[in-house]
Amino acid sequence: MQTSKDPRSTGSLLSDVLNSIGNLLRQEVDLARAEVDENLKRAARALALIVVGLVLLFIALTVLVTTAVSALVLAGVAEILATLIIGVITLVAAVIFAVIGVKRLKLSSLAPSRAARNIKRDAAMMKEAYNDR
Repeated sequence: MQTSKDPRSTGSLLSDVLNSIGNLLRQEVDLARAEVDENLKRAARALALIVVGLVLLFIALTVLVTTAVSALVLAGVAEILATLIIGVITLVAAVIFAVIGVKRLKLSSLAPSRAARNIKRDAAMMKEAYNDR
């Protein structure tokens, strides 16, 4: 049985391995960059929706608050008390919307989690391959 020997030197083989590792790491960084870009675009769309929602909410609430205060005054509630009641209700609604928006805009959702997992997996694979030799 004949064994074929690779005519390349050990230094050449090591250089090839290091180049391959460098290429793999560059690809992982490119993947991470693409994932961050995708997450930032998603966050920008979420912010745009929040802004549009807030503008429309402000307009609608202005009309509704005025109507509600007028209705309470017509029902016999003192004007100051009617304004206070409607103001508190409006404040609670605003806080609810803000909390929902903040939950959707967590910074952790912007992190490149898939790329980080891939890099960890690749590092473990390289370490395992190195230890096997």
